[in-house]
Amino acid sequence: MFGFDDTSCDGSDALCKAVFSWTDNQKLANASDILIGKPLALLWLLVLFFVVRWILHRLIDRVVARAEDGVLPDRMSRFGKTGKAAEARDLATATRRVQRAKTMGDLLKSVVTGLLIAIFGTMALSELGVNIAPIIASAGIIGLALGFGAQSLVKDFLSGIFMIFEDQYGVGDVVDVGEASGTVEAVSLRVTRLRDLNGTVWYVPNGEIMRVGNMSQNWSRAVVDITVGYHEDLARAERVLREVAHDLWDDDDFRGLIIEEPEVTGVEMFTADGVTLRVLIKTAPMEQWGVARTLRQRIKARLDHEGIEIALPQRVVWHREEPTPDAPTGPSPEEEEPVES
Repeated sequence: MFGFDDTSCDGSDALCKAVFSWTDNQKLANASDILIGKPLALLWLLVLFFVVRWILHRLIDRVVARAEDGVLPDRMSRFGKTGKAAEARDLATATRRVQRAKTMGDLLKSVVTGLLIAIFGTMALSELGVNIAPIIASAGIIGLALGFGAQSLVKDFLSGIFMIFEDQYGVGDVVDVGEASGTVEAVSLRVTRLRDLNGTVWYVPNGEIMRVGNMSQNWSRAVVDITVGYHEDLARAERVLREVAHDLWDDDDFRGLIIEEPEVTGVEMFTADGVTLRVLIKTAPMEQWGVARTLRQRIKARLDHEGIEIALPQRVVWHREEPTPDAPTGPSPEEEEPVES
């Protein structure tokens, strides 16, 4: 009647067996399995595909939302001083982070969708009676070949994904990645491009980056060491340094660049030339070098005005002349006096 073979139901065809037990008609049972059972199975696979896809996409959205917020708090949240320049930098950083996170989210969603289509497509072919063993074997061989032949590429991609999601660095940051350091010009899933102080461009594979030192994330710190002579009054020198640093903190030109009042830690070390005093200033990202240069200039002028000597390298020089037959006998080497300079 329907043109179907008069064969018994397969072991997995529950609908076919049920119809055959009800009607005792093998052709009708086979027809019900083909016309009803397989479409229902395909519909179930399609529904399951969209459910799994929705769940995974929701998980990706949550990860992306966390990446958009960043892994560190806003650098200005505890400080009263802000400025238009600092706010503009924060807005640019946040915008860049959001765009980067959304890009990675879209990429991961595409990868997840592709994998699900491959998995559920294979399951659908199996429901239609297609032998999927060669497909699975081919996929295994391809995966094995990629695993051996593209290990470094896969490592670079995975490292790039985690670097971007964790917001370790971004375009415009000054970083030290070990072999190279400089300003980040581009970040991709496979490689990071840096330009160092000399203008040299470095291409660093993400999988080769073992650690990252970011010198421009959230806030920075200017460390200024001043060495004065041993004969100077250290308490007076510390007071002068504290006054100079406080004047820089109150300067309107540096409002928003210096985000905490400077700290003079005191005697840092004793050297062969003098006593080293240290000044610490917390600054906005990438402003530590300019603030440190200005502070050194002001300290030099103030110390000169106060008559406090900045320590100079001390050396001991021995003057010795070889005696000649006609020259009068001079003092022996043991009697020579050192001259300190």
